This record gives sequence, structure tokens and C-alpha cells, in this order.
Amino acid sequence: MRPFGFWESDWSAERAVAASRDFAELRVGVAGLFWSLFDPADGRTTLWRWQAGIARCLTPTGFSLRSRVYEYGGGAFCLFEEALAFVNEADQQLYLQPLAGPPRALTDVPGRRHGDLWPGGGRVLAVEEEGARHRLVAIALADGERQVLAEGADFYAAPRLAPDGRTIAWIEWSRPAQPWTETRLCLRRRQADGWGPVEVVAGGEGGESLQQPCFDGAGRLHALSDRNGWWQPWRLDARGLRALPAALADHAAAPWQLGACNQLPDIGLRTWFAEGQAYLAIDGGRPLAADYSRFRQLAADRSHCYCIAAGPESASAVLAIEREGGAVRVLAGGGCPLPRRHRARPRPLRFPVGHGEWAHAFFYPPTHGDFQGPDGQLPPLLLCCHGGPTSACQPVFDPRIQFWTQRGFAVADLDYRGSSGYGRAYRQRLAGSWGELEVEDAKALLEHLAALGLVERTRAFIRGASAGGYTGLMALLGDTPFRGGASYYGVSDPLVLRERTHKFEADYLDWLIGDPLRDAQLYRQRSPVLRSAEIGAPLIFFQGGRDAVVVPQQTAAMVAALEAAGQRVECHVYPEERHGFRQAANLAHALEAELGFYRSLL
Repeated sequence: MRPFGFWESDWSAERAVAASRDFAELRVGVAGLFWSLFDPADGRTTLWRWQAGIARCLTPTGFSLRSRVYEYGGGAFCLFEEALAFVNEADQQLYLQPLAGPPRALTDVPGRRHGDLWPGGGRVLAVEEEGARHRLVAIALADGERQVLAEGADFYAAPRLAPDGRTIAWIEWSRPAQPWTETRLCLRRRQADGWGPVEVVAGGEGGESLQQPCFDGAGRLHALSDRNGWWQPWRLDARGLRALPAALADHAAAPWQLGACNQLPDIGLRTWFAEGQAYLAIDGGRPLAADYSRFRQLAADRSHCYCIAAGPESASAVLAIEREGGAVRVLAGGGCPLPRRHRARPRPLRFPVGHGEWAHAFFYPPTHGDFQGPDGQLPPLLLCCHGGPTSACQPVFDPRIQFWTQRGFAVADLDYRGSSGYGRAYRQRLAGSWGELEVEDAKALLEHLAALGLVERTRAFIRGASAGGYTGLMALLGDTPFRGGASYYGVSDPLVLRERTHKFEADYLDWLIGDPLRDAQLYRQRSPVLRSAEIGAPLIFFQGGRDAVVVPQQTAAMVAALEAAGQRVECHVYPEERHGFRQAANLAHALEAELGFYRSLL
């Protein structure tokens, strides 16, 4: 018996970080199955080929596959018959790599970034970012010749070529919209003298978010649209988009990253969400791979479906699923490095919040096969707020959550109103209310868990990254129920964020809070740095020195304001990290520092 929060475990921060290796993207082609793997041990993402039952790394030393278009990237490689094209992380240029040889540069223009790659005959289709300008381009494999396919909109995503090569489709949107609020589905048709004019085939009236266009084998265009309240599958015909039979659910997450694939129209394979958990099925039939609760990057050949998946009992894995029979084979990853008796499983929660509404969360009880808390004592709570804020948490084995439950903390992963995966109305709920509504949800979750007798109300901490860090700061204002908090590259000054952040999110604050001139008072009320004297609990900060989203000066100003107000504060800056830490040593150091901070407050 040992006090909650002070259990010992050999599930160290280093082991938790090492177990956080994750598969990023997956593609299948005539040359086989390929996937990319991020490993925090060296901070690289490498490409692997599955062939004859063996996975082999193809990425030479000195290269790493990662796009930074819109900062969050995605779509970092695509396949051709005997080669692949990829984005190199260091210079953001395109490279062509024969399957049996070293890479060679296809582009060499400093300051240009590329992402969302797609094969287009003898060319690579890509989103190109040059400063604040974005285009769709086609880069010839033979000599790197560049052709502009579309420009003029503020943002582009998902250039996709029809099987006959005569139609190209994509998603675009214009400021101040975000890709989860309003986008347009566009196409161009090949004519005798080149590509014809741009046609907007959906989304032109606004009020609709479309994503993931793709062509089936017959050349018909499909996409996911939320015009009926959920991201569901639609198909274009002569009369416009027509809904396909599908579950009344979101079939994809918010498109923060490029290159997602959540449906394969030719075989009817789709993912969808229900109460925060993902499912996978063909034509709405019996769910496949039922032990898993998260599915990404769908692909298929004649005999198998492939995907990246994870579940409550399984780390991230590459799966091969038989199309006839549904038998599942793990090709890479998977398993669980933590024995079952030490493992905390997520428990879904739906709990009441303000305005007669409901919010969602996953609860992880403190779990350790060798320890239990003192009789009559309840565990401290660590309440986690995801970023975005239009993102979501997943009920899967998370080695860093297990780091906390192994030490006697209860963990609650909050999907506050504004999270994706619960329909458009839930996702849009934060419009104008950021800094208030999700803070209400965090406090309501604490009260709900305390009322259930699962946690000690007076020993709760709140933590979050990026937008989640902002929620944590706002939750600590005034008479807070939280004893302390942690902010990972969190927003502390919305006005500075609006002025200095990158183009992709430059207008997001106007939607989340309001116009900074017309609603200046709202910004003052929802600016933690301006209300630092009201912070009612100690804080620890973690910041990347190269962060282009929440710039380091924002965190430095918040720390200085707290110090001036006499509040206890700690700050750890990692000079080479960006928005989202990737180096194993830094990730482990942050976990240990955060643990020590909370223990000092218990």
C-alpha cells in the first residue's frame, strides 16, 4: 500500500517514450505495401516496404520523410511502379527514390514546401507552399519540370487524378474559413489544349466542409461531406453530389493533416466514429478488426485490406485484413509492452454540461499490479485537454497515459464540446465560445468523476498542449478546482497568436473568440497573460524554441507575468523542438519534470 501518485514503476519515462513509435502513412501499389514509421529515438520518419513476409527500411541515413505544409504536414510520400516520391523533412523538397537505389532531388527551391503527394502518371501531384502562397502543382519525374494546376485560393488539399488521367479533383478553401468549417470540391477536365477551367462541384454556397476526394475504378468522384450534419460519403453524378448509404456518424476526423484516407469506394471500405471510438467495415457490414478502436490510412489489393490501427490493448500496428473472412494479421507494430495487470483501460463517459448538453471523455483508473492506494483514499486526477481545439482523443493504448496510471494517478481524456468525431453541430459548438465552453466541460468532468467516487475532487491537475494548454490556463483562473497545471506550447495570449501565427490558423481566433477590434473586451477576458494575477494555482510550462504556431515569446511573456504576480511557475524550453515535441530525450525529460511538479503539490 502506497499513497496515490507516489507508486513506483519500472515503466519509466524513457520506456513510455520509446513505446510511442507510430506509423504515419500507408500506401499499396504494384510494387507492394509501404508505410512510414516515426521513431522518437532518433526523431526520424522512415519508409518501409513489406515484401515476402519481411519489412525492410528503404530510407537512407540523412533523410526523413515529413511534410511541414500548413505546419502539420501529411501526405509525405506516394508510389509509382518502380519508384517512390517523398518529402524530405530537412529541406521540404521532393525526392524520387528507385526501389533499388538512392534518392535524387526532384525540386530544389529553398523556401518551398510540399505535401499531400499523389501519383499522376509520370508526375507527382502536390500541394506547394511558398511563404503565404499555396498552389497545386505537378512535378515531372523525368526532369522535375513544374506545372501549376491550380492557384488563387488560400489553401489546397488532396489533388487526385482520375484513372483515365482526364480529370483532376481537389479540395480548396478561402480565408477566413478553416477546412472543418467551409471548403469547396473542385475539378478540372483535360481538353485538347490542356486543362479546362476550374469547376466548383460542391461547397460553392458555403456552410459545408468537404474532404478526401477520390475516384473509383469507374472514374466516379467521391468525397466526404458534412452537409447533412456528419462527414459522410457522397458521390458526384450528373445532378450533383448524392449521399451514399452510410452510418449517421463522422467517417473521418478533422483534417488537421493532409493525406488522410478513410474510405475506399471500390470495395465499400470505410471507417466511422461512435461515442469517440472508430469502427471499420465493408459496405456497413460486420465491423472488422473488432479489437481495435482507431483506424487510419486505408488501402487494399485484391486479397486484403490494409490500415494503421490501434486499440485499448494494442499499440499502433499495420494490419492486413482478409477481404473474404476478415482474418486479421499484424504486419508490424502492435502488441503491448505493458503486462495486462499493469495496464489501465479506457472507460467511455458521457456526462452532462451546461445548456442541457452532454460532453464526452475517456477515463483511465490508476492501475498497477503491485500497488493499491490507502483505504478510504481516492486517487488524484490528471485531466487532459487535447489540442486543436477541433481535434479529439482516442481510446487506445497510450504509453504516456500509462506512465501516469502506473504511478497512481487517474487520467481523464476530455473530448469537450468543439471536438471532432461527434458531428458538425458538436464540432461547431466552440464558435465564439473558446475559453469558456470547454473550460466549463473540464470543470464539469471533474465534478462528475468526483460524484462517481472515482477521484479526489481536491487533488486534481489539468494539462494540455497547444489549444489544450490554453484551456488549462483558463481553467486555473480565479477560484479554480484544480491544484495545478501543465501547459505544453499552450496559447497564453490569443491576440499575439492571431498576429504572429502561421497562415493556416491566422483567422481561427476570429471564429473561436471574435473580431479583435469589435470584441476587444472578449479578448481581454480570455487572455491568460492579461489575467495572470488571477491564476490560482502553480503552473509548469514546456515550449519548443522553433515553434512557429505558438511562438516561444508567448510562453516567455506568460511565465514572466506569473513570476511578477508571485505565482509559483516552472518553464522548460527545448531549443530545437517545434510545435509538438519529437526528440526522445526531451519527451522523457518533460514527463519526469511534470511528475515531479505534481508530486510536490500533493
